Amino acid sequence: MKYLLSVFLGAASYGILSTIVVLAYGNGYMLGEVVGSQLLTGFVLAWMLALFMKWRKKSSKGASKGFVAVVASESVTKLTWKHRLLLMAAGTPSAVTGLLYYQSLRYIPASLAIILLFQFTWIGVLIQAVSKRKRPNGIMFFTIAILFGGTVLAAGIMEQGTGMFNITGVILGLLSAISYSLFILFSGKAVPSVHPAYRSVWMITGGMLLVFILFPPLFLFNGLFWSHLMLYGFLLGLFGAFIPPVLFAVGVPHIGEGMAGIVGASELPVAVLLSSFILNEHVSVLQWTGVIVVLIGIALPELLKRRRISME
Repeated sequence: MKYLLSVFLGAASYGILSTIVVLAYGNGYMLGEVVGSQLLTGFVLAWMLALFMKWRKKSSKGASKGFVAVVASESVTKLTWKHRLLLMAAGTPSAVTGLLYYQSLRYIPASLAIILLFQFTWIGVLIQAVSKRKRPNGIMFFTIAILFGGTVLAAGIMEQGTGMFNITGVILGLLSAISYSLFILFSGKAVPSVHPAYRSVWMITGGMLLVFILFPPLFLFNGLFWSHLMLYGFLLGLFGAFIPPVLFAVGVPHIGEGMAGIVGASELPVAVLLSSFILNEHVSVLQWTGVIVVLIGIALPELLKRRRISME
């Protein structure tokens, strides 16, 4: 359960991002500035955690408590430069997901962007099935059907009609779903024996370097970063570039990529809640029904598993 909870909280952190991005756009900031400041903050936080874990290891051999203990309990393999390069490559889909998803918000409503991003639920299962040459079981298909139906309702697409469709935004949203699926896959497979704190720091480093190549960080030199952009960057970095990779690094290797893709649906109800309470967007009864359906879909596999074990 602790590994399921880890992935759940990591994905829920992503649900906070759309609200912050909308607020940042409202203050006139651009895509490169928003994503760049996010990854820069995540980079700093990740290195602080890695250095703290290294210091903790040297200063004490005894057991620690709390989240640090969960991280430190993982097996540790010394990092080579081959490992570092692999982890940096595995971190790039996360940065690509942010770029594609945030840019889609320029063309389509957040409700549609979210539902397009959530196509990762079936895309992830498809990738898993192809890579392992194993057909998903009936429970997985049933869960995906529930999640898809719930996301359609929660996004409000049935009420808003087709007038909100923009082909550029739709393509960007679908591409973000593909890159998010790849991130979940690679985060579990890239050097899993390496300490999660060190895995995360190199994955974030890879994502940041990619974004800085595509969007040179001029905001560091023109003084823009020291305005409100620093606050937005810190929040986006904390909930988008730091917390999820660390929690995924802890949880995904233990629960598998397929289950991680399903548990990752926790992002949607969080996004809907924040859009309602912070952005004051109207969320209808039908949308709240969709949120509840999604939550049921998230819990269903584990409930069925527990029932099967208890019957045995």
